[in-house]
Amino acid sequence: MLEVFKTTSSKVILVLAIIAIAMLQYNFWFGEGGYFPHQALLQQIQQEAEVNNELKERNRILAAEVYDLKNGTEAIEEHARLDLGLIKPHETFVQMSTVSTNYKPIYLDPSLKQDTGNEDEGALTEDAH
Repeated sequence: MLEVFKTTSSKVILVLAIIAIAMLQYNFWFGEGGYFPHQALLQQIQQEAEVNNELKERNRILAAEVYDLKNGTEAIEEHARLDLGLIKPHETFVQMSTVSTNYKPIYLDPSLKQDTGNEDEGALTEDAH
């Protein structure tokens, strides 16, 4: 079989065949519509689908809220209470803390003199006494 590639023309044909195969492989992997650009497009489509799903959910919630505002008084009352801080007559307003459960208070020993970094605070407390 090695005797076949001893002539110059057969060597040229072999080199041209290798170059042609390399070019076809390059086009398959990296060319327009190739494997890697195709994978990048699939990933982009997946990301856009996730964004679309989030937006569809948001639109569904907004549509339900619009329906409630048009057809009921409870949603209007809820907005008045939450956004405007309105309360009904003879009603007591109670504000709940929104501090996270991960909040860990810092306890300072009152017997130790600690610098809080606020010099004006000390002047105010002296004046108050």
